[in-house]
Amino acid sequence: MQVSELLVEGFGRLPDLVRGAVEGLDAEQLRWAPAPGANSIGWLVWHLTRVQDDHINDLLDDGSEQVWVTGAYAKRFGLDPQTHETGYGHAPEEVAAVRPESAEVLLEYFDAVHARTHAYVARLTAEDLDRIVDERWDPPVSLGVRLVSILDDDAQHVGQAAYVRGLLER
Repeated sequence: MQVSELLVEGFGRLPDLVRGAVEGLDAEQLRWAPAPGANSIGWLVWHLTRVQDDHINDLLDDGSEQVWVTGAYAKRFGLDPQTHETGYGHAPEEVAAVRPESAEVLLEYFDAVHARTHAYVARLTAEDLDRIVDERWDPPVSLGVRLVSILDDDAQHVGQAAYVRGLLER
């Protein structure tokens, strides 16, 4: 198996999981949180998509904009169009401010980001994975480590979204 095939397989598992977490939910259900200050399904899926969009865009290193910007999604999530927030470190009031208008907008944004990620990882070789992409850490972060980090973060958050949906439906 080629490294690109492995990455396509890993990231390729996310779309069905995201759909399972949000399909059929209305805007109010997407904003529901199991306790005050807890993350909602909508915030979790928005956050995992924002992180993937932000991090993959950085890896592309081609001067392109994030899907978040080119797709004009902010207003559809109740956010300021100038925001480049990913949700990292959000306080409860910031979590509550993320208000997707529908499950469809979450899926539209996720699908666009996923398509870009798929196109990127499908062309990678084993040699590419050793390239250092972030020297702010000790040790510096390689492309392979960054991709595993993105995938791990997304898998954890989509699992959390599915769990919150289960609570909602009880």
